[in-house]
Amino acid sequence: MSESRTAPEALTEAVPPPARAADAREMAAAFVAALDPPPSPTAVQDLLLVVSELVTNAVRHAGSVTGLAFGADERALYVRVTDPSAERPRERAPDLTGAGGGFGWPLILRLAGKVTVRKHRDSGKAVLVALAR
Repeated sequence: MSESRTAPEALTEAVPPPARAADAREMAAAFVAALDPPPSPTAVQDLLLVVSELVTNAVRHAGSVTGLAFGADERALYVRVTDPSAERPRERAPDLTGAGGGFGWPLILRLAGKVTVRKHRDSGKAVLVALAR
């Protein structure tokens, strides 16, 4: 995590929250398609990958996604995923068989300019990721 950025004042909430990573990728693609000027192709690919991993992790480890929001400013793209678990993401040894995962969180940390994990509501968490635009 190299650069320190704060989220834009307003994030666009996806309603309803996605139940699957594929739905979240479609929402992310629609969000960036409406931006002017458009982000770089690399930024779009990074956003789609990060959104997919965040939503997959929320579904796998917390049971569901309770919110998905996007934002952008002249320097960054932002995504926030909320879920019902207060447990913070953690790195795990990758399972090379593919059954146990362990690849998503390190990938998110590598692609992100900044990652913030905060308490959300009474029992959940919000993960906010900033990516270079």
